Amino acid sequence: MKNKMGDVVLVVDDSPESLGMLNVALNLQGYTALVALNGLQAIAISEKVEPDVILLDAIMPEMDGFETCKRLKQNLPHVPIIFMTGLTDVENVVKGFEAGGTDYVTKPISPDEVIARIKTHVQAAKMALSAQDALDYAGKNVFCVNDKGRLSWATPHVHEMIEDVAKKDETPWLTLSNHISTWLKDDTSINLKLHCFSEPVEIIFEREQEELFLLRIIENKLAKTAEDLKDKLPITKRESEVLYWVSNGKTSWEIAQILEMSPRTVNKHLEQVYKKLGVDNRTSAAAISIRILEA
Repeated sequence: MKNKMGDVVLVVDDSPESLGMLNVALNLQGYTALVALNGLQAIAISEKVEPDVILLDAIMPEMDGFETCKRLKQNLPHVPIIFMTGLTDVENVVKGFEAGGTDYVTKPISPDEVIARIKTHVQAAKMALSAQDALDYAGKNVFCVNDKGRLSWATPHVHEMIEDVAKKDETPWLTLSNHISTWLKDDTSINLKLHCFSEPVEIIFEREQEELFLLRIIENKLAKTAEDLKDKLPITKRESEVLYWVSNGKTSWEIAQILEMSPRTVNKHLEQVYKKLGVDNRTSAAAISIRILEA
């Protein structure tokens, strides 16, 4: 059965003969084949077009397949990489997996075997991505690590959160992995609270599944203030302060005490707020304010 989706396969091999044979086999199955003769070409191509799967020769001059795999995984953590190698000893197979490889096939290459592996891994990767996208869409700040604390996957929102708090740390996930690894061996019923970045990070243990650990980051939401109301609404600084306390359920007399003004002045400010917001009472004004403060 041919691939109908036009999935993109990046083939990296310094042998023109292997590239030609695989290119024909992939095209016959409906795949779009991109070819690279070395690791640097592969990285450059992947930065322009994201492949659905990568076929990678293990032994190449200059940058070998293992180093190329590590570099590719930095930008394409979810893309499966299948090593093509004549090395069948355990040491090199393990080396390929440790570099981030998903699977391997041995040379001489069997096109039918390669196509079968590609179909399996592309489908699995798409299912995994769909699950992660669904989790992220639902607002789940979750990520998954192995027993050494190393990242397996994270929702896009989690990546954004870590980038925001990490600031100058160029390897934030490595920093996290050391702390997470120790915590996983200890008491995970107690949240992991870290102060290794510019802002604190708190992590919750969700569950263990298939030797992986699902974790969740608590998002630190800064409490919004009257200044946020002033930025979002066509009102003055003083009016925003009055509206802020109205949305917190305070009476005009209480607001007068807090802001050190008379209740009459509070009501005058409120009249201006009603006019500017196009409402006619405290409840409607408070509703607009609360939507902004709780967003």
